[in-house]
Amino acid sequence: MGASRLRAKAHLLLLRMYRRLPRSSRLFIVHRMSPSFTVGAICVVERADGALLLVRHSYRQRWGFPGGLASRGEEVADAAIREANEEVGLAVELVGEPAVVIDPGPRRVDVVYQARVDGDGAAATPCSPEIVEVGWFPREELPELQHEAASALVALARARDHPAGRPGRSATAKTD
Repeated sequence: MGASRLRAKAHLLLLRMYRRLPRSSRLFIVHRMSPSFTVGAICVVERADGALLLVRHSYRQRWGFPGGLASRGEEVADAAIREANEEVGLAVELVGEPAVVIDPGPRRVDVVYQARVDGDGAAATPCSPEIVEVGWFPREELPELQHEAASALVALARARDHPAGRPGRSATAKTD
């Protein structure tokens, strides 16, 4: 067994153990590793027919969008593109200005990007041990969503409805 395959199996085992921890313990671990607010990038990928790409993480039961934490100093837009590629193997193009969701309880800031993919997105497949399932869903037939995914859709809708006064500056992950 190659080293990368062994690392992938170990990663999957750790994710399964992480999933079984109570939510408070998972938040404790994340906050100990990153003591200030975490900055995440969420990539809402839409096909030409309007269907949205959703993923199911190994440590969550509900569906979400590709995304994850930005690295220290990484442009959040770059993190969104990187996460979509790492999790589902797609090269995406970000469109429009991002929306921001601040969740003070878990000390999380998510920068939400609308993205598109060329073609039908048939190449989307789980490419990370943390992704167990990938699917395209019409907006009117979405499965049960993770809290962060539902908040991302609301934030994007609000940003579309009220574009005036939104800053056009780039977002960079900054942590203490």
